[in-house]
Amino acid sequence: MILSWPEAKDPPCFLKLTLGQAKVSSTMFPLQGAQMLQTLEKSLRKSLPESIKDMTDDLDQYTNTYQVYSKDPQNCQEFLGSPEVINWKQHLQIQSCQSSLNKAVQNLAATKSLKIERSENILFIAAETIKKLIPSLLDTKTLSPGDGKPKAINQEKFKISSLGIPHAALVNKFWHFGGNERSQKFIERCIQNFPSSCLLGPEGNPVSWTLMDYTGETRMGGTLPEYRTQGLVSYAVYMQAQEMAKRGFPVYSHTVRTNTAMQKMSYTLQHIPMSCAWNQWLCSPM
Repeated sequence: MILSWPEAKDPPCFLKLTLGQAKVSSTMFPLQGAQMLQTLEKSLRKSLPESIKDMTDDLDQYTNTYQVYSKDPQNCQEFLGSPEVINWKQHLQIQSCQSSLNKAVQNLAATKSLKIERSENILFIAAETIKKLIPSLLDTKTLSPGDGKPKAINQEKFKISSLGIPHAALVNKFWHFGGNERSQKFIERCIQNFPSSCLLGPEGNPVSWTLMDYTGETRMGGTLPEYRTQGLVSYAVYMQAQEMAKRGFPVYSHTVRTNTAMQKMSYTLQHIPMSCAWNQWLCSPM
């Protein structure tokens, strides 16, 4: 994770941090002002060996991930280009809510002979998370009518549960960014260490699911083709959000702009699209 301290006028950032393969913790705190951010920096530096010990596979873009926020995104190329900050010899990904980082990343790609694949997606945050953490962003006029709950399911046919390691192959098969050995290992670690939710079908196997990744984001939602259009993934996402909120996590996710079905689901669950995008740059040495 890379942080560049915001100016005093910037809104507070809220961070949930997990390092390495450590089990998830429910501790969460607001970052307000330079002093708290400097305290965080000292804590991160102490834990740095633990947090990077898994970044040993140069081809593993799932583990080799950086979350970047800069108070000066137009002029952070030199900082990001430092090998002490990012190991550009690896296959990696950069995630950020700042689309303005694109110029710096693209310039670095040109100078370091990297292949870049960029995606700019819609970032959703649950209304309850916004209400708790940044209430100034909550506009009740934009919320969907109702209580933000999904439609009821047949609870005799479908049972709420959590994913296990043996289910990683199933999730990997239907994950847009997955389908390979490294992505399956990444999913296994997410299932092992973080909350997940699924619906078990009549035969006792997952038919719809979602889980949390190491950034605290709700990811990888999916449903078996024969069970789609029944609102099952909405129910799984709702149950996952309840579990994450109970543990003190903010509830947020992203979806591609062409996935109108997931956008409709997010609206129904009162997950609000943010003005900033969820950006991802996949970087591969050529």
